[in-house]
Amino acid sequence: MYVASELSCTLTMSFKRKQLTNVEILEIFFNSDNESEYESQESDSDSDSEELPLNLVAIENPESEFPLSTEEVPGPFEDAGGDGGRPTVDEVQEFCGSWKATSHFTPPGPAVCFDESQSGVQRPLPFPTEAECFKLFLTEELVGEIVEETNRYALELQEKREPGVRGKLAKWVTTTISEMYTFLVTVLLMGIVKKNSLREYWSTDPMFATPFFASLFSQDRFLVLLPCLHFVNNATAILSDPLYKIRNVLISLTSAFGRVFVPYKDLCIDESLMLWKGRLAFRQYIPSKRHRFGVKFFVMCDVKTGFVQDIIVYTGSTTDIKHYEGLGVSGSVVMTMLAPHLGKGHTLYVDNWYSSPTLFQHLLSNSTGACGTVRSNRKGMPAFGCRKMQRGEVEFQENGQQLAVKWHDKRDVHVLSTVHTATMSATGKVDHLTGERKIKPDCVLDYNLKMGAVDKADMINSFVECTRKTNKWYKKIFFHLIDTAVLNGSIVHRQLTGKVITYQKYRENLMRELLEEHHTPRRPSTGGRPAVDNLLRLTARHFPCKVPQTASQGSRTRRHCKVCLSGARRSKQRKMTKYMCLACDTPLCISPCFEEYHMLKHY
Repeated sequence: MYVASELSCTLTMSFKRKQLTNVEILEIFFNSDNESEYESQESDSDSDSEELPLNLVAIENPESEFPLSTEEVPGPFEDAGGDGGRPTVDEVQEFCGSWKATSHFTPPGPAVCFDESQSGVQRPLPFPTEAECFKLFLTEELVGEIVEETNRYALELQEKREPGVRGKLAKWVTTTISEMYTFLVTVLLMGIVKKNSLREYWSTDPMFATPFFASLFSQDRFLVLLPCLHFVNNATAILSDPLYKIRNVLISLTSAFGRVFVPYKDLCIDESLMLWKGRLAFRQYIPSKRHRFGVKFFVMCDVKTGFVQDIIVYTGSTTDIKHYEGLGVSGSVVMTMLAPHLGKGHTLYVDNWYSSPTLFQHLLSNSTGACGTVRSNRKGMPAFGCRKMQRGEVEFQENGQQLAVKWHDKRDVHVLSTVHTATMSATGKVDHLTGERKIKPDCVLDYNLKMGAVDKADMINSFVECTRKTNKWYKKIFFHLIDTAVLNGSIVHRQLTGKVITYQKYRENLMRELLEEHHTPRRPSTGGRPAVDNLLRLTARHFPCKVPQTASQGSRTRRHCKVCLSGARRSKQRKMTKYMCLACDTPLCISPCFEEYHMLKHY
């Protein structure tokens, strides 16, 4: 028994791999050109599945740059392949060991010179009205699909309803493309006319009344159309896709964004957060954002015009990005969004969540420049001096193709660039303490100027956004996409016409044109609750006039007197009169009801 135990121990020791030190690892990977001399030290075991020593695991599985999801899993509509490739040993050496201090460095930049003549709107319109520019994105074909799915979903809800249960859905009437455009105009108008609840838009209280909404929709029709709004056939949907509820609209709009407009030289990619506090598997918490909780979007904008070029909704490990090995998820987001624009000489601006020497080198090899703030501990970043810098001091380092900058303002700022020189420029401002002109590195000045396009788009829409509180997350994303389409439509309109009008004015003109084309005026309602008493009847100037004649009654047109019908000082009676107060739009007997109505608070 002792012999068997000793033999087992000996076999275990013979199969155990040697634990290498960090020095030995670096010598194997970087200092040796002959791998055969290490072959004799390998284990005799023929098992390839044995785990590596602990100090080799970090090299075999590099740390992901994505803080929330480390899996590199393709989205539901993409392949797992990628052409990014992990950096080679020589590239790692170049980034980590070839940095040197500099004061006069001019990067080679992208190999292709950008051709601006191909940029701008690619779909010229003979008469570029506000509505036509908007319909470049929200086409009648797309609205027709929404109408079809909305009608189908309304029938499904009717079938699920218990027999004998009455409600607004029982009066459902098939919707049309024109009605859907009118519905969207109503939602857009609600972004300008703010109220606390939907029902207040149909209030008859004179203090809060907005009768224009009643001329577009009845309250019941709008409140039944909103919950029936749908974008996909539930029977054929791909349920494994977390965005299947809104996928068709998302693909259609983002494809139209890229098809209608070709960006200028400078692009920026940043994150945007749409407020959502309900239950949702891919809801995010970003404390630096205004809303903190919500749905996160990766957004690419054209810097010159502010046009939103592309949008990716973050859904965790199933986010619609093509994963590039060695670039991490942040780099894969950049490469996915830039894929149609690589090799054209663009310059990309990103923040420190995306920036890394590996990504910037990969972009440079695809004739695309880049600039952005960067984390000082990023893989491949140079080691700057450890001394504490004074305000305004700067340190430049370069590796032949990239420029790394450490500049001290209120705190240390690290910037990486492949398109800027190692120079400082005046900001146009003066230090109020010393009286000297303020200067900053050129890359910092350009970054501050060109990085805010995504935040500016969010800010512009925040004042007039039509996104409302709803129980369905996909409807809120839909309204958010509509706001984005309106913003892009205003930019296209300005590009085509040369007219500079405010964004709100563009939205107002858009709503008027859509109503002129698609809206049929409603017949005034004859029922419902009586209007709230108008207290202005006691203060303004009032004069009697005859009730306007109708086609059927002619000169015998009469209406029920308001005081006789609802007065509290004498018994109620149905008395007809041919007189009315025009200012109050109220039929009244000429005497004494006209006087009582305008003199007594409780008539």
